[in-house]
Amino acid sequence: MADRLEISTDLTTTSDHTVVCAQLRWNEGEGVKVLRKITGWDIDGLKSKKEEENYKKAQKEWKDKSLKRPVLDEKSSGDELQREAEWIQRNFVNHLNMCCKKVKVCARSKRWWNAEIAENRKILGSIKRARKKGEASQQQVKRQRSNLRRMIRQAKTEMWKMFFTSATRDQVWQALRYTKPGGQQTTKALRSRTGEVAESWEENAELIKEEAFPKPLKGVERKAQGEGGEMWKKITDEDIREALFNQSVQKAPGPDRLGFKSI
Repeated sequence: MADRLEISTDLTTTSDHTVVCAQLRWNEGEGVKVLRKITGWDIDGLKSKKEEENYKKAQKEWKDKSLKRPVLDEKSSGDELQREAEWIQRNFVNHLNMCCKKVKVCARSKRWWNAEIAENRKILGSIKRARKKGEASQQQVKRQRSNLRRMIRQAKTEMWKMFFTSATRDQVWQALRYTKPGGQQTTKALRSRTGEVAESWEENAELIKEEAFPKPLKGVERKAQGEGGEMWKKITDEDIREALFNQSVQKAPGPDRLGFKSI
């Protein structure tokens, strides 16, 4: 919970806004422990041409390690499945820690952010503090703020140039989506199969429920799948691969930091 709010004299922004800081107090032993620093891995860097040899080595080491694990089948128990899932999670994280560069994520984790921008941001903060003491003029503040904004624009431009230089065909169209102005879209009204328009929240919920969970056809008997069934045998390796690789790599990872990009 927040104990105190105060205006920061050390942190600055590129605008006239003032940064307000809150001091947080954590209740030990209550709820889930929150990681104050979220870290990930530079997967794209590992897959770059510069790290091609390390990437192949990392793939081989993980393959050799995973081949030594027992194969689960229909005779495996739920506990065995749980232990194997925990082993994969734990060892995959350790493997990425060894072969991949760690990335710390914070509020200013921008690809274009560099040391020069960070240094000039500190200079702007010191000038603004001096301005409050009467040791610097407002003109100096404006000059440094303009300088910082120019550096940010230049860094962003260079980052875009680097992106287009190494972009694949699909990534070029991705850049178009980034630059395309997003208009405010209105959700279309839901219609039933008979053409009736759902107006209230209850009608929308009922329509979604009917489409998601259709009633069985008359004369068709559905039997519930009991425990120890064999429906899993119909799932092929291609089905699993398609389910994994059709997921968006932009989805936020869970507490274990394993996103679809790392998988």
